[in-house]
Amino acid sequence: MRPSPLLLLLLTACLPEAKTASPPAEDAPRPVQVAEIRHLPADAGPSFTGVVRARREADVALRTGGRIAERLVDLGAEVTAGQVLFRIDPRDLELALRAAEADVLSAEATASQAVNDAARSRALVAAGHVAAAFHEQREATARAASQRLAAARAQRDLARNRLEYAELRAPSAGRVTAILAEAGQVVAEGAPVLRLADPSEREVLVQLPETAIGAMEATARFWARPEVALPVRLREVAAQADANMRTYPARFALPDAPDWARLGMTATIQIAAEAQAPSARIPLSALHDRGQGPMVWRLAAQGTIEAAPVTVLALSESMATIRTQLPEGTRIVAMGAQLLAPDSRVRPVETRLAGAMK
Repeated sequence: MRPSPLLLLLLTACLPEAKTASPPAEDAPRPVQVAEIRHLPADAGPSFTGVVRARREADVALRTGGRIAERLVDLGAEVTAGQVLFRIDPRDLELALRAAEADVLSAEATASQAVNDAARSRALVAAGHVAAAFHEQREATARAASQRLAAARAQRDLARNRLEYAELRAPSAGRVTAILAEAGQVVAEGAPVLRLADPSEREVLVQLPETAIGAMEATARFWARPEVALPVRLREVAAQADANMRTYPARFALPDAPDWARLGMTATIQIAAEAQAPSARIPLSALHDRGQGPMVWRLAAQGTIEAAPVTVLALSESMATIRTQLPEGTRIVAMGAQLLAPDSRVRPVETRLAGAMK
C-alpha cells in the first residue's frame, strides 16, 4: 500500500533543519621550486696578436754607390744623430773628385782665353779692322766658355759631396732594428743598408679583420709579462686590406710605454666587449612563452609572480643560457612555469642554485 502524499509531507516537516553548505575556501599558494639568477662572467671581446713596433721607422740608404768598406754599428745598437754608421771605399770617389777639379781648371783657362779674345775683338771692331760679325762670334764663344766653367764647378761640387757621402751618418737618434748590407758588398746609390727606429714612441702592429674595424677600447698584454695589461689606443688602420690575408694592418699606440716593452716583443690586443645586459644559466624548465617572446616568472612580494622577458642565447638538454636585466640573486620559478598564470600565488619549497651552474 503506497503512503499518502499528506503523510510524506508531515514526515518531512519533522526532520531536522538541513545544514547550509559553506563557501569554498580560498585557493592555497601553489608550491614551486625556484632558482636564483647568477650572472656569468662578462664576455671578453676578440683578441689579436701582433708585435711592438716604433711609430717612426725608416730604411737608411747610401747617397752614393760603391763597395762597403766598414760597418760600424750592430743590430740593436742605440745611435745618436750624426754618428757614422757605414763607410764606402773612397778611392774611386777621390779619383772622380780629382777629375772634376781638373775639368774646372781646364774650363777656367778656356773661359779666360775666350774673354780675352772677345775684348780684343771689341777693340778691333771699334778701329774698323774687323767686321761686327767676327766680334759677335767671339762674344758667343766667351759666353759658352763661361757656362762650361759653371758646369765644371757644379760637377766638382757634386764629386766633393759624393766623397763626403762615403760616410753614412745617422739622420736622427734611434735604434738599429735591421742590418740590410754587410762590409765588402757593392751597393748602388740609394740602396738601403739598415733600418733605424725611434723607440720613444712605440705601438703594437696587428692585423684586423673587417668585422673588428672601428673606434674601440682595448688593452695590450705581453707574452713576456702576461700579468700586466696596458691601455692602448687605435691610432691608424690601413685604407685597404692586404691582398693575401684580406686583413687590415692596424697600429695601437702605447702611451707611456714602460722600458721593458721593447721593440719586436709579442703582444696581444684584447678588444673591449660591447656594453650589453649580463648573461646567466637557468633550468630549461624555467622558460616559457605566452606569445610575447621568452620569459621567466620572477618571485615578487607576498607570494606573487611577475613575468620578466629574457633573450635566449643557447639551449642544452637541461639548461638555458639567457641574457636578462634581472639583478644578481633574483629568484625565479624553476619548474612548472607553463602551469602558472600572472595572478597565481606560489610558495617556494626548495631553492636551486641552478642559475649559477656553468
